[in-house]
Amino acid sequence: MSAPDAAQFLIRRARPGDTPIVAWHRARMFQEMGDISAAMFDDFLEASRAWTERALANGEYLGWLAIPKTQPDAIVAGAGVQLRQVPPHPMRPSKDGAFARGRHAIVLNVFTEPEWRKRGVAVLLMNEIVRWARTEKLDQLVLHASAQARSLYEKMGFIATNEMRFDGELTES
Repeated sequence: MSAPDAAQFLIRRARPGDTPIVAWHRARMFQEMGDISAAMFDDFLEASRAWTERALANGEYLGWLAIPKTQPDAIVAGAGVQLRQVPPHPMRPSKDGAFARGRHAIVLNVFTEPEWRKRGVAVLLMNEIVRWARTEKLDQLVLHASAQARSLYEKMGFIATNEMRFDGELTES
């Protein structure tokens, strides 16, 4: 999928100093989806900042940021992946004589500031992540799509899978 405004943005890898903006994007993304209330926002933002700082430093999280070439000090969008090592498993779809080594990544934190939306920035970021995943020869690249973003991801080749999530209580109250 092409991104028509690629010439207008610089995409660069996130660095440890970018932790506050990555955490901000994550908190705003969940707030916009209605999952984080105003009362929870500051605590969620701080928890996201602490996690991002640790995960960027230890390489568990890799992020990419979009910067308008006309405003080099503004970070207007971001996306990232959390690396996951799982046991070797059969390839899906099956490839004769091959199995997956268990190198997975889950796409996280895809967010564009509202005033920068509808300019192809999310596509630029996602194309960068897919290129990176191919270069790294990952076995699997997955994401959890919001209803608003599902069509974007489907156009890029993502498909719905058989994943299920336990909906019962996992922590004692």
